[in-house]
Amino acid sequence: MHRILTWAPLAALLALAGCASLPASPAADAASAPAAAATHDVAGGTEPAPVVAPGAERLAPPPAAEPLPAPAPVVTVQAPRDLWERIGRGFAMPDLQDERVAQWERWYASRPDYLQRMVDRGSKYLFHIVEELERRGLPQELALLPFIESAFNPQAVSHAKAAGMWQFMPATGRHFDLKQNAFRDDRRDVLASTRAALDYLERLHRMFGDWHLALAAYNWGEGNVQRAIRRNQAAGLPTGYLDLRMPEETRHYVPKLQAVKNLVRAPQAHGVALPVVGNHPFFDTVRIERDIDVALIARLADVSEADFRTLNPAHNKPVIMAAGTPEILLPWDNALLFAERLKAWRGPTASWTAWRVPRDMTVAQAARELDWSEAELRQANRIPPRMRLRAGSTILVPREGRLDRDVPEHLADHGQILLAPEAPPVRTVRVKARKGDTLASVARRHGVRVADLAAWNGLAPSSALRPGQVLTVQTRAKAQPAPVRMARAKTARRPAAPGAQATRAGAATPPKARVAQR
Repeated sequence: MHRILTWAPLAALLALAGCASLPASPAADAASAPAAAATHDVAGGTEPAPVVAPGAERLAPPPAAEPLPAPAPVVTVQAPRDLWERIGRGFAMPDLQDERVAQWERWYASRPDYLQRMVDRGSKYLFHIVEELERRGLPQELALLPFIESAFNPQAVSHAKAAGMWQFMPATGRHFDLKQNAFRDDRRDVLASTRAALDYLERLHRMFGDWHLALAAYNWGEGNVQRAIRRNQAAGLPTGYLDLRMPEETRHYVPKLQAVKNLVRAPQAHGVALPVVGNHPFFDTVRIERDIDVALIARLADVSEADFRTLNPAHNKPVIMAAGTPEILLPWDNALLFAERLKAWRGPTASWTAWRVPRDMTVAQAARELDWSEAELRQANRIPPRMRLRAGSTILVPREGRLDRDVPEHLADHGQILLAPEAPPVRTVRVKARKGDTLASVARRHGVRVADLAAWNGLAPSSALRPGQVLTVQTRAKAQPAPVRMARAKTARRPAAPGAQATRAGAATPPKARVAQR
């Protein structure tokens, strides 16, 4: 309890302090007596004045003491029990009141297996996202957005070609400096894509001044949201998220996020048991100075290659190029082990490098020049059949002989595989000239040039033909469309609108074509 000191006790203390200098004569004592008997007004009445010790009367009395403000209640700072509680403490967006929210709450709550899979994947990345949001002062609801975008699958690819757990379109990814080349796709990179997504969301919030509209723009495209707002303004209508005319996917987008938010905030109220996610980092970053094989990383870190790629999903090649990716992610307990073992490693670190194709050539020609198997070259670089390499392509090749150096930065960051259909094979046929034929009419009939036809047959372009004369004609077989068999990342199954027929393992049929412009 706070106590207020009054002037009387303070004067008494001064009196005690002044005892050593009190005069010894009775006159001095008498001189002090009137002061002791004096009184002063207090709130309309009188009370005895405080006793002032001799020698202390020169001190001016202090002003009347003002009551101190009531103390604020003491708040106990307690660490969150888990990451869910930490996320919940950071919720800052206004709740969306819409009937679709309850529909999606029921949808998620009725699919515990689907929730389990999403959380299992997301638990590896959530701590990093939460830390970034806190560092930027952004609402923690955004940590739940990858649940809506990709079910936290960094390998997810939509039919509109959006990729990664934040689902960046190729052009938007390049705008936010997410490299997409022959060796990596940063739209899938955990750190790079999170940085880009939060940059984009911050920009959208500055643009619209409303988180629900910013989220709609993230899904639908900022230009579409701006046009929808202008239409409502012209019609004298409100311009909030629920007031705009928008596609069904965007209409359900924020309600889905609100539903997940409500489940995180009060899982028991919805009959949901969220898997525990610890409030600690799952991975650590490790710097690499040289190109290094994924197989060697897995061996030194004592992890599987599959687990390594889960944390480093931007890479789909057997080697990590230090010039383009100077840091890799490893499970927290394995990162230090890897760093120590790598420091002690004395063997080569990479068995692969990059080669820039000097001219247009077939894969078979490139394989002969590299003294390598055509089938292995196609497999390592995912080159479809009946496609040739164009000049300037950058392909992955084994380190042998002269090709034994680390990949330079300009290739690690910008190398592309440029392909073109192979020229169809030449077919030679013999034809007979008809009555009245000329070289021009025969060439026209077979789709070749007169000069070529004359050269193939040792004739001058103006030579006359006699009926029945045999001519040699070279034609190219019609090329069949080459089937593209590039390896594709598995597409994340997005939940459809409530009531849609569920497919295997609790995932639902994906909604209609995405309209997102990102």
